[in-house]
Amino acid sequence: MSRFDVEAIRRRFPALGLAYEGRPMTFFDGPGGTQVPDSVIDAVTRYYRESNANAGGSFPTSERSDAMAAEAHRAAVDLFGAADVDEITFGANMTSLTFHVSRSVGATMQPGDEIVVTGLDHEANIGPWRSLAAERGFGVRAVDVRLDDCTLDLESLDHVLGPRTKLVAVGWASNAVGTINPVEDIARRVHAAGALLYVDAVHFAPHVAMDVRAAGADLVACSAYKFFGPHVGILYGRADVLDRLPSYKIRPAHHRFATGTANFEGLAGTLAAIEYIAWLGRAFGGAGEAAPRRDAIVAGMGAIRRHEMELFGQLVDGLQRIPGYRLFGIADRARFADRTPTAAVRFDGVSPEAASAALGRQGIATWHGDFYATGLIERLGLLDDGGVLRIGLTHYNTEAEVDRLVEALQAIVAGRARLPVTS
Repeated sequence: MSRFDVEAIRRRFPALGLAYEGRPMTFFDGPGGTQVPDSVIDAVTRYYRESNANAGGSFPTSERSDAMAAEAHRAAVDLFGAADVDEITFGANMTSLTFHVSRSVGATMQPGDEIVVTGLDHEANIGPWRSLAAERGFGVRAVDVRLDDCTLDLESLDHVLGPRTKLVAVGWASNAVGTINPVEDIARRVHAAGALLYVDAVHFAPHVAMDVRAAGADLVACSAYKFFGPHVGILYGRADVLDRLPSYKIRPAHHRFATGTANFEGLAGTLAAIEYIAWLGRAFGGAGEAAPRRDAIVAGMGAIRRHEMELFGQLVDGLQRIPGYRLFGIADRARFADRTPTAAVRFDGVSPEAASAALGRQGIATWHGDFYATGLIERLGLLDDGGVLRIGLTHYNTEAEVDRLVEALQAIVAGRARLPVTS
């Protein structure tokens, strides 16, 4: 296995060469959307130059577009670990896909049936289901969160499951605090109750290899712009589940769950993003040049995971030296396998907004607030107090960038850095 060459990887990301006031930009904003490699940019522009046409035409540009779209579906099968291209649907984003699927699920339910959501999820996997329930007279029950480590209370899940439960919506990983949920265990409990499991994998997909069949998930959604691609959503649905769900589409649409003309240039970029992950697996994950794409993707995600969690350990070491620091979520190093390299932090005397703004003035990108994990931040008592500062590590970050971030935060908390005026 070749050494993980982060500098070689960074050379493939044009945006990593950006500067702000003479200093290089440093991106710790990955949970909100990652940068993209050159191959993704090239794929999108090449589509416009060579293949820009609608589907189904008997002429070269349309035929090239159709061939690319078919390959994008096959690549998504490999990304999810799915069984067949018929289990893959592309859409605008995870939220739009979830609203669309919720309508189909709702058509199979009766008034008084129940949906289960969690207190750890992004609103994209809560709001669509609550809206459906309010419109159709369904009950909604919620799984509680253990606030000491921001993990799901699985005993609470068992308590809310019942004979009227028809669907459970859960995140594979928290976009706010990084908790990875035990989806395989959750799936067993949900299926034993006779319900479907809908999984939001938006924050999980950039950090850990997905295997939807091994996990036992029925429906899984993610967004390509979180794993180095364009703004495209992808839905996996187990074939037998999709077969028994009604669909809402116009008659000529090629796919039962597709709505209108696809974002073909986005599919081209998504295909390139998945191929980039496979390249990582062949170059740095030990997959070998001849490895099938699925194997290369798993190896690539393994290489990503190792590098990111090494950086996360370095980050935590540095943050612990700052007075008044607090990390929300899993803080026990022995349990770091159960989290992503996304740190939700606060510092005494400095609001998350002020810290993020001060870092931004130095060309260091972070996020502050609740990131649509509104219920969790509210339960932590932080919704009206600025939420948290979110630091999201990705595989193109370096040790030097982590050191730069820690030094900047030390100066901010110590009062040596001027804080911008914030609202």
